[in-house]
Amino acid sequence: MDFITIDFETANSERCSPCEIGLTFVENNEIKDSVSWLIKPMDNCYDFFNTEIHGLSEKDTENEPEFNVIWEKVHPLIHNKFIIAHNAGFDMSVLRKTLDLYNIPYPSFTYACSYKFSKKTWPGLPSYNLFSLCSYLGISFQHHRAKSDSLATAKLSLLSFNKMNVQTEDDFIPKLQTRVGCIFDGGYKPCRTYHQSTNHSKFDYRTIVPDVSKIDEDNLFYKKNVVFTGTLSSMKRSEAQQIIADIGGVNSNSISKKTDFLVVGQQDYRIVGEDGMSSKQEKAMVLINEGCPIEILSEEDFIKNIQKD
Repeated sequence: MDFITIDFETANSERCSPCEIGLTFVENNEIKDSVSWLIKPMDNCYDFFNTEIHGLSEKDTENEPEFNVIWEKVHPLIHNKFIIAHNAGFDMSVLRKTLDLYNIPYPSFTYACSYKFSKKTWPGLPSYNLFSLCSYLGISFQHHRAKSDSLATAKLSLLSFNKMNVQTEDDFIPKLQTRVGCIFDGGYKPCRTYHQSTNHSKFDYRTIVPDVSKIDEDNLFYKKNVVFTGTLSSMKRSEAQQIIADIGGVNSNSISKKTDFLVVGQQDYRIVGEDGMSSKQEKAMVLINEGCPIEILSEEDFIKNIQKD
């Protein structure tokens, strides 16, 4: 997996007061680099409590650039990437509140919370804060400094993914029982714990053998990358994927820039939330907003395009 871990330290109780940001970069399940920047909060005002936690004060950041300057470096590093944070609700809130403060548009990326998926990886521990987990896993680090915390988060995430055989974002629901969140221009959707697995997640579309006698070069789905999400009412997902393969299309379980069509079935609102969008549809919307020509189809549209004249 490729992902980036992120950690913020704040100067005071206001979420829009980041004083340090750390990033750690993981490529092909290997940690490649860690970086951090000190940030001067807009008013450079620190609480005693926060200083006691991370050791930073006004003197450390009085000559450092403010967030809007640091953001010019950070934005291209995390845009359209998969981000992980420990207690992501805090770090994503710091990011959003600070972007709002400076009137900066949101970036686009998906993200997950290592606090949440650690509960599924190592159930029954007395605590899942970063210090307790790293002590349990034998990870040494300088707690409450952004670079060190992001590196520790990367290490525990890799241990979790290895233990639970997680290889892509699509594995988060069936294997970690957590749903990936996303931030996009104009809004966000938080990641959340997922308590119910779907039956179709157990089917491996890669085992499908196409019937070459049914290849249809005139069909809409011929040589197109097709992804399904939700439950189809007219057939099993495996049957729909067999039809795509027979036509000469390409099945996939994950959304990417190569995706041509996303077919949306019925969604379980206990899982996807009030907006009715699965994580696949949310990611497709992010990529569409970025200019990718992904077309979202209803089940009815899908049926019409596979029927013979």
